[in-house]
Amino acid sequence: MAEMDTSSGGGHKKGPGVKKGKKLSTRVDLTPMVDLGFLLITFFIFTTTMSQPTAFKLFLPKDADKPEDQNKAKESGALTILLGKDNHVFYYEGILDNSNASSKFKSANFGNGEDGIRNVILQKKLTTPDKDFVVVIKPNEECTYKNVVDILDEMSINMVKKYALVDISEVENQLVKVTEAASASK
Repeated sequence: MAEMDTSSGGGHKKGPGVKKGKKLSTRVDLTPMVDLGFLLITFFIFTTTMSQPTAFKLFLPKDADKPEDQNKAKESGALTILLGKDNHVFYYEGILDNSNASSKFKSANFGNGEDGIRNVILQKKLTTPDKDFVVVIKPNEECTYKNVVDILDEMSINMVKKYALVDISEVENQLVKVTEAASASK
């Protein structure tokens, strides 16, 4: 609402000893504007939908008759991916032991080229029956959260149905550290 103050007296007199009256400015009352602002803020808060948290779909394996058979996978269908520091990715197929560690333990990167992990996953998936194919992901303590998310993205990009995020063993962790140190010294 706008108001005008008109309390300056009556008529206008002209002459030499008459002072001119001050021109008064209009004053705007902002109280209704503030009320409207709060009403709009309240309206938008109540009509806004809250964002829903997003999460991965989790499919648990079916219960087996014997607990020791529940988490078993065929050695020929297993691909183990080890995540190290500085975006290093290592992998091996089957079971890793001391006799075959040097020939089975290989290195890759997060790219999708010839030496990328995506190509490794696709090649293993093509040569393995769907029901036997399983990927075991083992990040070590120096691995970044981004690398874990990137490898989980690779699982969904390559449509890998069975994969597991597992703690890395001490032997595998030492092998990752030795291989990273050897590649850093080159």
